[in-house]
Order: sequence, then C-alpha cells, then structure tokens
Amino acid sequence: MPDLQALVTDFVLKLKRRKIEGSQATAKQTAELLRQVVSQQRMPYTNQASVLIDAVRAVGEQLIAANPIELAVGNIVRRVLHIIREENLSSTTAAMEGLGLTAGSDDDEGEHEDRPGLSAAAVAAAARSTLRAPSLQTLLEDIPESAVAPHPSSSGGDSEGKSKSADRGSRSKKLKHDVIEAINELIQDIDTCHELISEQAVEHIHQNEVILTLGRSRTVKEFLCAAKEKKRTFRVFVAEGAPRYQGHVLAKELVGKGIQTTVITDSAVFAMISRVNMVIVGAHAIMANGGVIAPVGINMVALAAQRHAVPFVVVAGSHKLCPLYPHNPEVLLNEFRCPSDLLDFGEFSDCMDYGSLGGSPLLHVVNPAFDYVQPKLVSLFITDTGGHNPSYVYRLIADYYSADDLVVQQNST
Repeated sequence: MPDLQALVTDFVLKLKRRKIEGSQATAKQTAELLRQVVSQQRMPYTNQASVLIDAVRAVGEQLIAANPIELAVGNIVRRVLHIIREENLSSTTAAMEGLGLTAGSDDDEGEHEDRPGLSAAAVAAAARSTLRAPSLQTLLEDIPESAVAPHPSSSGGDSEGKSKSADRGSRSKKLKHDVIEAINELIQDIDTCHELISEQAVEHIHQNEVILTLGRSRTVKEFLCAAKEKKRTFRVFVAEGAPRYQGHVLAKELVGKGIQTTVITDSAVFAMISRVNMVIVGAHAIMANGGVIAPVGINMVALAAQRHAVPFVVVAGSHKLCPLYPHNPEVLLNEFRCPSDLLDFGEFSDCMDYGSLGGSPLLHVVNPAFDYVQPKLVSLFITDTGGHNPSYVYRLIADYYSADDLVVQQNST
C-alpha cells in the first residue's frame, strides 16, 4: 500500500500550486484520496465510525486549507463524512434487527423472555446519536450496554466473549467495506455527471433557438453538443470571456461539432441579449442560498438576462453544490490572478514602479477570477440529478450533507 502521508502531502502541494484544473478533477482526486484514508485506517472494536470521521476530518482540514477557493474539495470531504454517518446508522440498525432488538420485542408474551429488548424510544435515541455531535443530551440518551446484550454468565463466558469479538471484528470490516463502496459510487457519479446533465439538453433547447454563453465550460459544451446530436438546430453566441479568452476555444469546439456560432466581446452582451432565447453558463460553485460563484463576467450576463426577461440557466454537477453560505467566514469568494493576463509587464513595468516618494505603485491591476450571482438572477439549475429551482437547493443539501460536518476547517480565516 502507498504511504498515506506521502499521498496527502503530494495532493496538498498540487492544490497549493494550482496544479489541478477544474472542479471535477479536483473533486475526483479528493474522493480517491479519502478512499485511501478509509482503506488504510485501522479499525478498533468500538466507535468505528468516530475513528473514520476523525481521520477524514484531519485530512480534510489540510486539503481545504491548501486551496480555500476550490470549494469542491470541502464539498467532497463533507460528502464522505456524511457517507460514514449514513453507513454507520445502517449497520447499527441492521445489527439491532439481527439481534431482535425491535420496538415490539417487549410486547411478546414470554416467548422471548430470555432475550432482552429495546423500547422504541431507545432505538430512536440510538439512531439520533449516530447523526449528531456529542453533547450532554446525547450522552444522557445513550443506550446502556446492559440493555443491548445480556451479561455473560460464568458458564460458557469465554466462548460468548470470543463470539462477541468476532462479531465486532466483522462489523468493523463491514462498515469500512460499505463506506468504500459508497465512495466508489460517489467517484462514479463525478465521472458521469457530464453525461447525465447532457441527457437533459433536448428538454431545454428547442428548434431555432438562440443561446448565449460566456467563456468556456466543459459542461456547457457537452450540453450543447448533446442537443445538436438530437437533431436540434440552434445558434450560439459566445462571449469571449476576457482576460483569458476561453470563449474562443469554446467557439472553435462548437464549430467543429457543426453548431452555428458567433463570437462577441463581453461588452456586447447587453447589445445582443435581446436576440437571445436562453442563457446557459457553467459555475464554479453553487452556494446554500442558491447563489452561484462563476467565472468573472457572468454576473453582468445575469443582469442583462434579468433586464430582458431571458431565462438564465446554470449547468453544474452535484459535486459543486456547497453547503455553505457566501457570508460564512471560511468561504473565499474570489482570488486575484496575475496582472500579466491583462497587461504586458515589459510595456507597463515603469507604471508599476513605486512613486518618487517611496509610496504605493502608480498603477494597480485588479484581475479577479470569479463573480457572485445572486439567487434571484438564476432561473434554473440543471444538475446530474435533474433540474431544480434555486429555492430547492436547501433540500439537496439536506440529502448530501450532515449539519455536523458543515465546518470542517476549525482554524479558518
């Protein structure tokens, strides 16, 4: 087995140096690393879920701190933590059912008198305690061990103790196996998110429509190409997406697929939006309030779409769904990239020198990477689980994340 700490250190360095491009690649590699963490974790006889949660949380803190702006890392860490809690709850429930510890066992008429049972309240308390952080209330609600299993008698105590140890060992192996299988399913969902999103293209893109997008997004490209494969005829306006001009790359790719494409400057969006039937863009992250962190310039497109009553559609995989709000202190909405994307350093180096009095430079270059789009500007989210309104995002978060795992990085700035 590869050394786990070496894998973690290597991945942290890649995140710090921005060696991984794209949220999908980042999410997939994060899930694969956390699968290694779970696989190599030694499991005790008791508190197996707590041990896995602590191990994943410790590694997750390092990964999130390495690149706080890449919210997909924190999303996958929280997804894995939620998987551990769910699998632990399932195994606990299965163990209770296997032992006959059901709510109605106390009502039997003496035929199970030699087998202790749990009340419905005790079973509910056990289920709740597995999904909540430790507190005084959960400690008071804990089920005593005497209620779960009878005390070993003097005769046959050794054999009963061996059977218990074997049962605990098999249970710990089963928990780890179930968690790894669930993480494999998560990795598969990340791999196939583009295909699942593209399958919905024919439902949203109709004949002879005009669609506008900005920059380049792989999800948008495959979404449009899937509609073309379904014999839809439409036109695409591509805003070039300064300063990196990724829209030029997208336009070339669309033309290669036989889609009629028009390249426009970013400043021409307001002039062309009245001729558009729909705006389709990608996203860097979808926040818990339904807001969107997207490449710079998309907020301008969203405002233009609202002004002309044009539907503004965001396509993104569920791994980009972030359970945090924009005002959370651990969320960094933006990062500023190198000024060389805007200006040639050799030509403007004199302007960037310090003033004659030793003060600040005379020329400042601001090159933000992302925009924040408010929820009220978004018409529809199209994810690998279907189309959702911004007001439905909270329900998706409840399905994918646990409230106890929202704050993974304790020492965030």
